[in-house]
Amino acid sequence: MEMLAAAEAGESALLIAPTGGGKTLAGFLPSLIQLHREPRPGLHTLYVSPLKALAVDIARNLTIPAEEMGLDLRIETRTGDTPANRRARQRQDPPQILLTTPESLTLLLSLPDAGDIFGNLACVVIDEIHALAGTKRGDQLALCLSRLSTLAPGLRRVGLSATVAHPKALAAWCARDADPESVRLVRAAGGAAPEIGTILPAGRLPWGGHMGLSTMPEVYQRLREAGVSIIFTNTRAQSELCFQALWRLNEDNLPIALHHGSLTVEQRRKVEAAMAAGKLRAVVATASLDLGIDWGAVDQVIQVGAPKGVARLLQRVGRANHRMDEPSRAALVPANRFEVIECRAAIEAVAEGEVDGDPPRPGGLDVLAQHILAMACHAPFFPDDLYAEVKGAAAYATLSRRDFDDTLRFVEDGGYALSGYERFRRLFRDYEGRVHVRGPQVARQLRMNLGTIVETPLLKVRMRGGPILGEVEEWFVSTLEPGDNFIFAGQVLRYERLDPMTVIVSRGGEGEPRVPAYAGSKLPLSTSLALRVREILSNPRHWKALPEPVRDWLAMQRKRSELPPLEGLLVEVFPRGNRWFLVAYCFEGRLAHQTLGMLVTRRMERMGLGPLGFLGTDYVMAVWSAFEPTDVEHLFEEDLLGEELEEWIAESSMLRRTFRNIATIAGLLEKNHPGQEKSGRQMSMSADLIYDVLRKHEPDHILLRATRAEAAFGLTDVARIGSLLERARGRIRVRRLDRVSPLAVPALIEEGREWVSGSAEDALLAEAVALVEEATGGEDSFTGEIAEEAPTPPPPRAEERPPRKSRSMHFARRRPRG
Repeated sequence: MEMLAAAEAGESALLIAPTGGGKTLAGFLPSLIQLHREPRPGLHTLYVSPLKALAVDIARNLTIPAEEMGLDLRIETRTGDTPANRRARQRQDPPQILLTTPESLTLLLSLPDAGDIFGNLACVVIDEIHALAGTKRGDQLALCLSRLSTLAPGLRRVGLSATVAHPKALAAWCARDADPESVRLVRAAGGAAPEIGTILPAGRLPWGGHMGLSTMPEVYQRLREAGVSIIFTNTRAQSELCFQALWRLNEDNLPIALHHGSLTVEQRRKVEAAMAAGKLRAVVATASLDLGIDWGAVDQVIQVGAPKGVARLLQRVGRANHRMDEPSRAALVPANRFEVIECRAAIEAVAEGEVDGDPPRPGGLDVLAQHILAMACHAPFFPDDLYAEVKGAAAYATLSRRDFDDTLRFVEDGGYALSGYERFRRLFRDYEGRVHVRGPQVARQLRMNLGTIVETPLLKVRMRGGPILGEVEEWFVSTLEPGDNFIFAGQVLRYERLDPMTVIVSRGGEGEPRVPAYAGSKLPLSTSLALRVREILSNPRHWKALPEPVRDWLAMQRKRSELPPLEGLLVEVFPRGNRWFLVAYCFEGRLAHQTLGMLVTRRMERMGLGPLGFLGTDYVMAVWSAFEPTDVEHLFEEDLLGEELEEWIAESSMLRRTFRNIATIAGLLEKNHPGQEKSGRQMSMSADLIYDVLRKHEPDHILLRATRAEAAFGLTDVARIGSLLERARGRIRVRRLDRVSPLAVPALIEEGREWVSGSAEDALLAEAVALVEEATGGEDSFTGEIAEEAPTPPPPRAEERPPRKSRSMHFARRRPRG
């Protein structure tokens, strides 16, 4: 009723309500009432979703009640999967309610008749707004909303979300002038609190690994006892492995399906339809299903692996028992002992009503470049008018005129260094200063390359003589030899050969299969959840809720070393084999730890410590070196983010990868071209050539500025590293041990493991068992034999180091991982 009152007053609104609280109905009800009072043809309400599946699901759930009420209106979807004949009809005769995605909306707004399609638009509903704001797809949508407000001045905006950490920032995102006070904030009272537990393996609780496969027998038993279940995993590789493990246990022939973003559209739709029809007992899924799909018959959600964030966990838990007056039931499956603590922290955060997440960041200039060209394809414009329109988007409210003009100049002719090339000339100005697109070819190229999702190059996987199964990343295929087996689409496949852009496979045979891993699959540990993990670790009073093996593990750590403090930083140094290990308990997430590891190894090299490699897990950063680390406090001083960071960013291949993505979004590089498809290697070569030209001749080019900003503040998680170093200042606890500590064992289990397959077997290798025995003195019980290690000479200490030249040559042969 509050949303209806906001609509009657002509106000935009942000609705924050628990899952199952009727957000979809509240968002659409004012439109249904208006269309009932004053029926009219043409587009009345636009619904934008981050997922195609969500748009299809909402269309189904909205069409049925509309038909039952006898409303004379059409409800249709418009996504990349919509047939061409229906897309053409929608332009000529738009439905009253259209459900779409940011990419399809951008394409529609680039059409010359966009004014006719959207001129009478009354309302736009943005679902799962928290999943869009602050992302590049959100930047794209924010710019589209500003254009819609220009085409339809009376347009209302409605934002819907169940999990919002920064309501004021999202209200500004819903406002047409970026003013949060102009948006009515509607909060629904919480429904029944969710019931969340944990599932642990019946046998030994693993020290390392991140797949959770040892708990699959217990998970399968839960599936047998429930009606319908969704098993969420954090990565596509994990979903494939879990599905295989459950299928091997499936003696009851339960209908279990697999759903993730690399499967074909047809396969995903088939699973979604079977789920909606009640034909499945369980589906193993990634984030492809964790937003808003409304299946009321789901009895339980099982999250395999630690959730990494409270908001993400709430979103997934809300898929179960889609009703406000009954609790959603969920179970967390920690893959190792650290994850047990993280799962406990997440359950406590949910119980206290905490929602985490970062506020939306400023909009990207690469997305702005794409939008400028799209608007030119729609109709000529004056730069002053478009600048004012863009500034109305919250993501671009602080955009400077210089950045806008430089971006416009880039779209016109590529900028100073590239203006001599005809292919980069896409716009021109008439005598009045109005900007026009240079012909239909430019517009056609734009529409073929629209979007902000730049995936690592993908290759289609086709069964020999059969259908396409989905897509895997190009780099993974490059590691395969004919005859190799890998798991994909829920089955074991044998790699046969690579056609130009297709991987030809057959049914798998003998040999251990590998699992494709995907570049975007690592989820960051949220800041607030990391703080709760540190609180549990540092205070034994919080251990009561932990299982006995974890309590014993922490007690052993306190006995043999010490526990990580809440505010300071614990760093352990110990020898093992012929190397020295430095393990820092940072708890800032894998991305921050990987960047920190690169910076620390650079400083160690300067100090002559001979670093050999490093790794970052979600919880610790570990470095191994030829010589004993000394002056450890200097390795973690705040000036680490100065010269070392600048040098690393300038030298690393990360900048080139980031530039390639930004140049693709900005339209400098083409993903698609009529009649041809570029491989990832071709695109990388083109990007590298342009990158080198710009660095040499126009180092302040707008795309280089965007690349540096994204590398420094996005990909590398510099802010979290800065927070860590500030927290550690003057409070670094260095413990020099004679052997590995209990808390360091998981990191050393990961060290040296081959990650190409993305597999982390829960049955620990003999080396891992030896590590545990060494750390505990046999105080923990295990199945399997303890591996006997041959005696090894102690690693060299600082006073035994060879001359500098020898160290340098040794380091040059073994660059750090990462």
